[in-house]
Amino acid sequence: MTPAPIAVALDAPDLETAAHWAALVTPHVSTVKVGLELYLRYGPDVIASVRGASGVQVFLDLKLHDIPNTVAGAARAVARLRPSILTVHAAGGPAMIRAAVESAPHTKIAAVTILTSLTETDLGRIGLIGPADEAVRRLAVLSVEAGATALVCSPHEVSAVRAEVGDGITLITPGVRPQGAATQDQMRVATPEQALADGADLLVIGRPITGSADPGATAAAIAASLRRAS
Repeated sequence: MTPAPIAVALDAPDLETAAHWAALVTPHVSTVKVGLELYLRYGPDVIASVRGASGVQVFLDLKLHDIPNTVAGAARAVARLRPSILTVHAAGGPAMIRAAVESAPHTKIAAVTILTSLTETDLGRIGLIGPADEAVRRLAVLSVEAGATALVCSPHEVSAVRAEVGDGITLITPGVRPQGAATQDQMRVATPEQALADGADLLVIGRPITGSADPGATAAAIAASLRRAS
């Protein structure tokens, strides 16, 4: 059975827990996501630990954002770990995005448009011209022109971004919450079925899976619901 297009966010307190969660969910999902906290605590070892023997795709979500030369060096450093996906902030600009793409040629560089925790009010306060969907579209186009082959946007913008960039770009959506799950600190959310229907390619789901009593069973249930919906 083909694994579901889900990236399980392994926001674990320690390496052992992250590896355990990864082992439980990998029969059912295509990807596991390693975020900034886990990577900074354990370094490159975390990639091998969560990848295990399964060969599951690893999404390294570091959201690099610095001058192009620094991002180029950072992307080159992590490229040797063979992550399938590496994130950079689209707001770093085209030269920075291009530097990451050129420095990690075998890794899909995903540009993060607008964080799903930000509201319209937040955008105004940080000086970003909104509304959010227009800002996301602008950053999406800029990123693709700079060579990014994936984009991260909320489920609320995925349909408009798909229309803007076409079918060749991988769209990754955080803020995905199964029906009835708490939204926590995510502001722009949707169900897995809706996000896929709107054009997403990879759904980032964390706490609804890892915070459940049986992460493997929960991942399997969400994967089954997506198969039924398709």
